[in-house]
Amino acid sequence: MRRFPIGSPRWVRAAAGVVVLLLVCGPLVACSSGSDEGSLDIPTYDPEAWASAEASESAAAAEASASAAASAEAAGVVTAESLSTERHVITSIPEDLDEKQTEILKAFVHYDEVTWNIWFTRTGIEDAQPLMTAEAYQRLKNNVDQTVAGHTDGTVRIAVTSVLTSPYSPPKATVQVCDDQTDLVKYDADGNDISNPETLQVRYEIVVTMVYEDGTWKEAAEERLSTNECTV
Repeated sequence: MRRFPIGSPRWVRAAAGVVVLLLVCGPLVACSSGSDEGSLDIPTYDPEAWASAEASESAAAAEASASAAASAEAAGVVTAESLSTERHVITSIPEDLDEKQTEILKAFVHYDEVTWNIWFTRTGIEDAQPLMTAEAYQRLKNNVDQTVAGHTDGTVRIAVTSVLTSPYSPPKATVQVCDDQTDLVKYDADGNDISNPETLQVRYEIVVTMVYEDGTWKEAAEERLSTNECTV
């Protein structure tokens, strides 16, 4: 269909053209006749400023996450993040633990972190003594005494799958975990890599027995259930 009938006066067509031009230019506010007054103010892309802004956002997010974890722990709420350290990372914990189970979980994680620090540094075995029964501590001491000098690097990752309590006396509980050691590297005193991939860099499914002794939960025994079958 034609917009105008044939033979329409020239001034009608011209006036309509002005209207169309105004309608097209109006919303854009950028149809100027050689003047900059109506131009859009679009900032120039600055890669350094963009990277700086992204870094600031990442830092703010990390700070907020750490603050949330600290607030949760202060309020008595235990999370996998609040239980983790840089090289002893708790990846998950069971949901809906009661107060007693939470106490056992925290005692286990503390014991596990301290004993892993012994293997990382080959020092501080005395820190584990109050966290273990006398028999369990003696076994640990014997193992450390038989270990060659050196250190271990990397991060151990632990998924806690269950915390079960016993109704019998004396109070006893079991904590089942998946212990992921695949990131670990063992060195001797001269800095040589002496890792055994078949025994060190593996995932162990473990059940740890905790007993209530001297007013606290202590590690009493450990049983290995499987190798490289569990996941964290």
